[in-house]
Amino acid sequence: MARMHSRDKGKSRSTKPSKKVAPSWIKYKAKEVELLVVKYAKEGKSPSQIGIFLRDAYGIPDVKLVTKRSIGQILKEKKLLKEIPEDLMALIRKAVLIRKHLTENKKDMPAKRGLQLTESKIMRLTKFYKKTGKLPMTWKYDPARIKLLVE
Repeated sequence: MARMHSRDKGKSRSTKPSKKVAPSWIKYKAKEVELLVVKYAKEGKSPSQIGIFLRDAYGIPDVKLVTKRSIGQILKEKKLLKEIPEDLMALIRKAVLIRKHLTENKKDMPAKRGLQLTESKIMRLTKFYKKTGKLPMTWKYDPARIKLLVE
């Protein structure tokens, strides 16, 4: 599949195993994994950072196989999920940094185009999250207001 705003095809990478059962070599129980997820969420880690940390430090390849719930579902139950999803927040941070760059370098047209593409992705993702209920219908992307949230 091609990239969103270019004709590039993307990079090859490994795929998840087709088996949907927890490996026998995992020594952690579902409750222990859930407690680890909650612990790292309280430390301020995002769901993807928690998954990577559990994989690298504890040898848990997939939280969903062990607990039968995703990291996001666990955090939602414990009311530790942030109000803005992390992928949208990453795009917002990127847009804020590009805007900051453009204030210093007004003639940088490729950066201006990059800002347009990034804000287009933000709008598309916002529309999706409003439709699925992860964002309230009244939520709006306002670059001036959102800059305060990021910093």
